[in-house]
Amino acid sequence: MTLHNTFFEVVATIVAVLVAQIIIRDTLGRIVRNVVKSHKYESRAEEHKREDTLIRVFHTLSAVVLWTVGIIVILAELHVHLAALLTGAGLVGVVVGLGAQNVLKDYLAGILIIMENQFRVGDIVSMSAGLGTPVAGVVEDISIRATRLRDIDGNLHIVPNGSAGIVTNLSYKFAQVNVDINLTYETDIDKVELIINEIGKQMEHDEVWADRIIEPIKFMQVSSFGDSAIVVKAVGKVKPAAQWDVASAFRRRVKTAFEKEGIHIGLPQIVVHQAK
Repeated sequence: MTLHNTFFEVVATIVAVLVAQIIIRDTLGRIVRNVVKSHKYESRAEEHKREDTLIRVFHTLSAVVLWTVGIIVILAELHVHLAALLTGAGLVGVVVGLGAQNVLKDYLAGILIIMENQFRVGDIVSMSAGLGTPVAGVVEDISIRATRLRDIDGNLHIVPNGSAGIVTNLSYKFAQVNVDINLTYETDIDKVELIINEIGKQMEHDEVWADRIIEPIKFMQVSSFGDSAIVVKAVGKVKPAAQWDVASAFRRRVKTAFEKEGIHIGLPQIVVHQAK
């Protein structure tokens, strides 16, 4: 009979933890959204990223706390001697703690990332992870311990927060379209400036691109004189993560306009002199 009662107590504890986890998840979600909405963000997308990041972190922390308490209660119901168990765990913890400095570093870095809002779930970031090759991708998940990035090839990179090194956020608040165009030295630069500015205005009022453009793409400067071409630069401000699509569409329009106006792209050339 005692064994039977213990079994049901354990099952009841597990069910209670699961129910509490569901309730807390919903409650935390509502609280986080209300708190985030009380702060002013530049766009709904920025607000949504902050909400997703905080909700995932709090869900993880609440689950750890709930199941820790649940396991302690279950052990008590099974009449396990908790004092002796905790003493042994304390000794093990001291030994493990001596070699857990990197883990502590990861946790502290994760807390700072979340508190300072350095990047959020959904952001596109580049990280110099340790001494290896920098990795870049979309942030799929952030925990206190590590950040998960999905790159353009679909690979998932798991970067410990303490090893993130220099982090470049490519989609924070706004992005910049930065296009260099090589032209032959015979090109009329004033004419090119007019074409680039006109294309920028057209895209600003285009129904496909208007909602992604903050400031239209404009002719900025003559950047440099190359061996075979003169380089001009065009820049514009766009919504976060829209710079690649907008730049691609801009280049397509520039190519069409240049072909129509007889403007040629500067290509590598080699002058060969015949020896006498």
